[in-house]
Amino acid sequence: MNLSYTIAWRFSQIVFGTIFHGRVFHPERVPVSGPVILASNHASFFDPPLVGSGLPRPINYLARASLFRFPLVGAWLRSLSAVPVDREGAGGRGLKAILDRLLAGGVIILFPEGTRTRDGRLQPAMSGIGLTVIKSIAPVVPVRVFGTFDAYGRHLWIPRPHRVMVKYGTPMNFAALRAEARTCSKERLKQIYQQVADEIMAAIARLEPCEDKVTFP
Repeated sequence: MNLSYTIAWRFSQIVFGTIFHGRVFHPERVPVSGPVILASNHASFFDPPLVGSGLPRPINYLARASLFRFPLVGAWLRSLSAVPVDREGAGGRGLKAILDRLLAGGVIILFPEGTRTRDGRLQPAMSGIGLTVIKSIAPVVPVRVFGTFDAYGRHLWIPRPHRVMVKYGTPMNFAALRAEARTCSKERLKQIYQQVADEIMAAIARLEPCEDKVTFP
């Protein structure tokens, strides 16, 4: 972690640990080295920093490319090694940027639902994450956040103190589908992308809070 990331990471831990009484479940399931895709449900703007603050290794966040045009904001995002993308990673340029970070052994956080939930419930997965998974060789760690919708969901203008939690699941390997994708038809390839996305979303749905927790400092 560089200085900017360390400051942001520690600040997030303090905020989530004190104001929001945060809890972390099974961070040891995330590989400590090599490329990793973190696939999380999405209920709030709090989700990316909450997921990242529970891990001892830095992760790469996605940020709209337009934000990098502002000098101060752009400099801060670059210091955090944020990945510039259009529309949450849509498009060839965004996909290449994500794959480049994974190829360099980094961690990327993606949201299979594509956008924040409007009612607090899990939403169907979009095929975009399936494309990213198939194009990479990274294991996928399903992640589920709890409480962030009540703390700062779409329905709230300002955050309110509500307990938040994050749980990391067992890494998923899509080696068989990656192998099939190299030789299958275009029609089958689209099915594979959606199948991968659906399997990831199902793994997220199976994650529930437990007693084996770590509290933020």
